[in-house]
Amino acid sequence: MRFRSSEILAQVRSSRLAPLRYVDDQGLPTEEYPLNPNGSPMGIAGVCSPDGRHLAMMPHPERCVLPWQWPWMPTSWRQSVKVSPWLRMFQNACEWCVRYPEGQP
Repeated sequence: MRFRSSEILAQVRSSRLAPLRYVDDQGLPTEEYPLNPNGSPMGIAGVCSPDGRHLAMMPHPERCVLPWQWPWMPTSWRQSVKVSPWLRMFQNACEWCVRYPEGQP
């Protein structure tokens, strides 16, 4: 993720519009590869609109829902994992839309 200027990055941070971050093993935002595969500043992996209705993110979880789509997985998972943990994100979104069809909780 790149920002056109440091001012825009500062505005995103001060407005709390970066809800997703790449983090290290201590849970701290990181810019270090491979934990942050694109080197985004402050580990920012996603930004949202001020009302929270729109989210743009990297990585692309829609590209790794099924295990055969993964570039790598631990050997111990190969027999037991049928779908990616990322699938839960889409299930949650579907459940929210069904529960709140007008978009208001």
